[in-house]
Amino acid sequence: MADVLALALPFFGLILIGFASGKIRKIGYEGLAWLNFFIVYIALPALFFKLIAQTPLEQLAQWSYIAATTFATYCAYAVAFAVGVLTLQGDIRRATIQALIGAYSNIGYMGPGLTLATLGQAAAVPTALVFCFDNALLFTLTPLLMALGGTERMAPGTMALSILKRIFFHPFILATIVGVAAAAIGFKPPLIVDKMLTWLMNAAAPCALFTLGVTVALRPIREVPFEMPIVLAIKLLIHPLFVLLLLNYIGGFDRIWIYTATLMACLPPALNVFVIASQYKVDLDRASAAILIGTLVSVVTVTGFLYFITHGLLPVAMFGR
Repeated sequence: MADVLALALPFFGLILIGFASGKIRKIGYEGLAWLNFFIVYIALPALFFKLIAQTPLEQLAQWSYIAATTFATYCAYAVAFAVGVLTLQGDIRRATIQALIGAYSNIGYMGPGLTLATLGQAAAVPTALVFCFDNALLFTLTPLLMALGGTERMAPGTMALSILKRIFFHPFILATIVGVAAAAIGFKPPLIVDKMLTWLMNAAAPCALFTLGVTVALRPIREVPFEMPIVLAIKLLIHPLFVLLLLNYIGGFDRIWIYTATLMACLPPALNVFVIASQYKVDLDRASAAILIGTLVSVVTVTGFLYFITHGLLPVAMFGR
C-alpha cells in the first residue's frame, strides 16, 4: 500500500496545492490563460511527440485496441446520455453534457502523468492512442447531438468541416500525428531541440495538475443534481470496467496496455466538459459541479485502481485467452 500511496499522493497533492492556491489567492481565472496555453499547446504536445517518435511504427497500428477502448468510451457516453434523457425530461442538449461527464476522462491534464508515473514509458503509445481516438469520438458525437437538440443550426457540410477541424487541429492530436510520421521515417531531432523537448515534457505533468487544482477551486458548486452520483459512478467505475471487460474479451493485449486504458478510463471528468458546456451555454453549473466532485471522489477510486494494478490484481485474461 505504501507504493500505491507514493504514486497517488504526490499526484493528487499537486492538485491539492493548486486548489489551495486558487482559494487563498483570488487572482481570477484569466490569470491561468498563459499557463493553460503552455500546457495545451507546448508542454503536452512535446510529451506526446517525443514519446511517440521513439516508438517502433508497428506498435502504433493496434486497431483492435483502438476499437475496443473507443467503443468502451462510446458505451459509457451512451449510458450517461440515457440517464440524462430520463432525468432531464428528454432535453437532448443537457443530456449531452451528462454524457460528456460520464465518458470524457481528464486524459489530457491527468492521463499522461499518471500512466507514465505508474507504468513507465511502455504506457506512452497506448496513452496517446486512447487520447486521440477518445477525443475524435467525443468531438464528433457532441456537435451532432447538440445540433439534434437545436443548439447549432449548420449545413451538414459546414458541420462536418467543423468537426474535422476540432479533431485534426487539436494540438495533442497534431503532435501525435507528427510523432507517428517521425517514427515512420526514423527522424531524430537535433540535440538542442531534443533537450528542449525533454524539458517541456518534464514540465507537462506538474503544471497540468497544478492548473487543474486552481481551475477546480475557481468554479464554485451552486447545485448538486440528484442524478450526479449515478453519472459519476458511470465515469469513475463503469467506464473503466467497460474497458477492462472489452480488452479481456478480445484478448492478446500486453498487460501494460490494458492497465493504461483502464487508468485513462477511471479518471474524473475532463475540464473540457466545462469548456464545451460554456461553448453551447448549456448546464454550466452541472458541468462545474461534476468536475469538482468527480476530482475529489477520484482520489479514492483512482487510488483503488492503482492498488489493483500495482499488485497485479486487475485481470488481464479473465476469459482464458
